[in-house]
Amino acid sequence: MTEETHVQGPTIRPRRLRRTPALRRMVAETHVVPSSLVLPVFIREGLAEPHPISSMPGVVQHSRDSLRRAVTEAAELGLGGVMVFGIPEHKDATGSGAIDPAGVLNLAITDVVAEVGDQLTVMSDLCLDEFTDHGHCGLLTPDGEVDNDQTLAAYAEMALAQAAAGVDMVGPSGMMDGQVAVVRKALDAAGHSHVSVLAYSAKYASAFFGPFREAVDSSLVGDRRTYQQDPANALEGVREVLLDVAEGADIVMVKPALPYLDVVRRVRDAVDVPVAAYNVSGEYAMLEAAAANGWIDREAAIMETLTSIRRAGADVILTYWASEAARLLRA
Repeated sequence: MTEETHVQGPTIRPRRLRRTPALRRMVAETHVVPSSLVLPVFIREGLAEPHPISSMPGVVQHSRDSLRRAVTEAAELGLGGVMVFGIPEHKDATGSGAIDPAGVLNLAITDVVAEVGDQLTVMSDLCLDEFTDHGHCGLLTPDGEVDNDQTLAAYAEMALAQAAAGVDMVGPSGMMDGQVAVVRKALDAAGHSHVSVLAYSAKYASAFFGPFREAVDSSLVGDRRTYQQDPANALEGVREVLLDVAEGADIVMVKPALPYLDVVRRVRDAVDVPVAAYNVSGEYAMLEAAAANGWIDREAAIMETLTSIRRAGADVILTYWASEAARLLRA
């Protein structure tokens, strides 16, 4: 380079801190750790062996035995918890299997608690949709509308059944108005004040729930737009979160995660309780499909996805990659 074309280099060089892996690790602003990850698990009544879910490669509907093995591994990997979903053999209009102490979900809670004790936070989905023959998250009026207040009474019973089974944390996910207050009051009145509430507070009527419908053998016809939130609304999400905090939620959640990272950030800035985000089935499926076609680096994309959710403000991430991510973090 001649003297005439010499360029004076900058004094401030951000690239210095990117020069080596050690430097990059040292100054990283966001960290994914196993204890911040929760593994959602599905248990299906009557299975002798785990059943693959075709739209979610690598995810299965568990038998009781395979669920025990999965949660034991989750505990060994240092995960924060597991969220248990139950799939009954028989459904009815009121979702009575959700309240039955011998129902698939309540038995699974007891199995998991017996297997891992306090090594994991044992969480359970508190919603009727897996148990109703119409597939809605609540009880229906004679004209087919979801009856908010009758549903609340069912949620209170469901919470008591799950607490009796030994759950650490219930996850009311039906987006009924007042659900957190009713669940909290029922638990406290029955002597279960130690049971925490993870509120599905900002849960959107999302296209990204598609593979989950297969995972839980959903009976739904139609949609849930009269109770789940409009994807266009962010302020409404914050409002729902603030209502749940006022009603006694211990943790609030945004679901899905990736299309709503802006909502995660707004919620994190608005509350002083832990914030969770659910990296849902459709987010999982589209990354897995792209990786299967060789279009992206699968493991790098998984960790980048989880890091983005943490960076947006989530303290806790529910993700089907939880166990795999924990193993990658150990490598």
